[in-house]
Amino acid sequence: MRDLLQNVVPADGSSVVTVLLVAVTVLVVTWIIRLVGSRTIAKLDGSIAAVAFQHLKRPVSYAVVLAAVAAARPLYELEEPGAHLFDRLIVLLLLAIITWGVVKVLFVAETFILAQYDLDASDNLRARKVQTQVGFLKRVGIVVAVVLGASAALLTFDAVREIGATLLASAGVAGIIIGLAAQRTLGHMLSGLQVAFTQPIRLDDVLIVEGEWGRVEEIGLTYVVLRIWDQRRLIVPVSYFLEKPFQNWTRVTSELLGTVFLRVDYTCPLEPLRRELERICESNEKWDGRVAIIQVFEAHERSVELRALVSAGDAPQLWDLRCAVREGLLDFIRREHPESLPRFRAELS
Repeated sequence: MRDLLQNVVPADGSSVVTVLLVAVTVLVVTWIIRLVGSRTIAKLDGSIAAVAFQHLKRPVSYAVVLAAVAAARPLYELEEPGAHLFDRLIVLLLLAIITWGVVKVLFVAETFILAQYDLDASDNLRARKVQTQVGFLKRVGIVVAVVLGASAALLTFDAVREIGATLLASAGVAGIIIGLAAQRTLGHMLSGLQVAFTQPIRLDDVLIVEGEWGRVEEIGLTYVVLRIWDQRRLIVPVSYFLEKPFQNWTRVTSELLGTVFLRVDYTCPLEPLRRELERICESNEKWDGRVAIIQVFEAHERSVELRALVSAGDAPQLWDLRCAVREGLLDFIRREHPESLPRFRAELS
């Protein structure tokens, strides 16, 4: 160990000093470039150049430093095995920076693609479709980049290459064992890939799953996160949406119809109620102007059941509109036609 350290770090320390001087010089130059670049990019806030600069400035800076240190290698006067260790370290750091850079490029690509769509628009079906696919592909790309980077780093070691050649001979048996062990996980990942492209669900879709109303908040490689209306989170395996039935209220459009049921007396006049429903809907900004009708839904022994059918642009607006219609109609009946409230009749002899 002492001989190894002496080869890596000579007694006079000249190699270490040279490396440090080169690294510090390049760091200072890189810092100046980043400072100037930040001020320039600040004027282009929101552009793809600004996004790329923010994501890639660190990987590129470290890559420049590493390249400068590697280019100045002849100045270090390293002896074996110090020179070999130095070269190995440079290669490993380079692979790590490349992997990091690829991951950052994936984030830049995602931001650039999603910037072409308005996710806040009322009709954002196309935007949510693209967001779902791009998000899934980004996750897959990150996994692939990390696995390839780690594999390339390990293969720089002779011992690992020898082990790999040995394992390759028994790859058939190993593949079967790994496949059986990871069958469920691989199945979920393939289901995630299928969901991302066939898209029975998309990000921000409104679903009814296991009796719970919620929005799709995240689609992972193996699971889906639903944000329930009361801010709970429901975690569902992604394969669920390929194997079991569920309701998707925004599959084609977010527009919905909703009902309000009221029980009134047989003497209740319907035309004033219909006019009042139209007035309530027209004065409510959550009504989309499509449907506002009242019909006799059913006749019971002592009362009549009315159904008010209204429409809205999405589920939250429809819920608020239904509540407003119910409150408005009840108030109208109590105020204008109190005799029309359900009554119990009896004959006395």
